[in-house]
Amino acid sequence: MSSAPLTAALDAACAASDIIRKAFRGNFDVQYKADASPVTEVDVAAEKAIKAVLQARFPDYGFFGEETGKDHADAEYLWLVDPIDGTKAFVRGYPVFSVQIALMHRGELKLGVSCAPCWNEGLGELLWAESGQGAWRGLLDTPAAQFERLQVSPIGSLDKATLSTGNLATLARAPQWAALGQLIPQLHRIRGYGDFLHYHWLAAGKLDAVVESDVNILDIAALAVIVREAGGTFTDLDGRELGLDTRTVLATNGRLHPAFGSLRLSAG
Repeated sequence: MSSAPLTAALDAACAASDIIRKAFRGNFDVQYKADASPVTEVDVAAEKAIKAVLQARFPDYGFFGEETGKDHADAEYLWLVDPIDGTKAFVRGYPVFSVQIALMHRGELKLGVSCAPCWNEGLGELLWAESGQGAWRGLLDTPAAQFERLQVSPIGSLDKATLSTGNLATLARAPQWAALGQLIPQLHRIRGYGDFLHYHWLAAGKLDAVVESDVNILDIAALAVIVREAGGTFTDLDGRELGLDTRTVLATNGRLHPAFGSLRLSAG
């Protein structure tokens, strides 16, 4: 049975998804942030919808959103929200974007909801996980009883493994770029699915590892809970636990995590 926070997160994701679906491939205002990344009026509206649901049910919880910033971020419980992770895709009109909602308790990630409202020919895809309850997947409008439980792959060797990469700008400028080059010939295959997609597929056992060097905690917090509850391991590239300042990712089925140790970016 879903906890009250998880139910709230699922309801909030659905509220945001309704807004996003109606606007997708339509006309909407696009602005650009200082880092040249786009933000649309749909991002803002979706985040406001999420915040309204979550704060109505848990007024004492803090909130950290991609578009509206931090509100009581020192609270014992903190919501982490990216209303449209993959805004560039949303603006260009292809459906590789998602709603990301996670809950952190005293620095520990406890639950995650990842909803791709326009994926799967518009049927959407919804993944959720809560500590100790497993990771689950269904269509956006599917009853919870019809969700399937997810499990990472059993692959244990690089020659049978599929790696997916995302944002790699920092890694490409680091000495460890050569280490990635040495790993690639050992792999079964390498692809760059990006955003929510490669984490969903990692949790479902369709690929075996994900590497990114330029992310925001709001992009990955919910996905980390999902991958872990599916049996995987999710750290930064240096093997550290995730925190609000996390910027890199090494996510694997667990068995392969040590094989990517050469990609550590910290000194030594």
